[in-house]
Amino acid sequence: QVQLVESGGGLVQAGGSLRLSCAASGRTVSSLSMGWFRQAPGKEREFVVTNSRSGYTSIADSVKDRFTISRDNAKNTVYLQMNNLKPEDTAAYYCAAALRNVGSSPYDYEYWGQGTQVTVSS
Repeated sequence: QVQLVESGGGLVQAGGSLRLSCAASGRTVSSLSMGWFRQAPGKEREFVVTNSRSGYTSIADSVKDRFTISRDNAKNTVYLQMNNLKPEDTAAYYCAAALRNVGSSPYDYEYWGQGTQVTVSS
């Protein structure tokens, strides 16, 4: 069983930055494909970025050049660095993990965190 705990969300002005953390337990992040998704009120869960266990990274066009995923295997933590935030980035952000190489579909991920809220003011 894998447990994921996100942190780092908050309120930020447009153009600002936040770094979200996803601390994993139960398995090492190096053995997992890790992804970030987001969900705004009234909308479906949306893919943000994924980093597969084989090292492949895929990122949504809407956040490309602004968001970056990274891992710290020593801390067993995955990060989402978000720069130049826009009001349309406002959403609950979820960390997800999979036991195999997966892509951008949320249905491919077996484990989910509880989410952390990001609000970007204009």
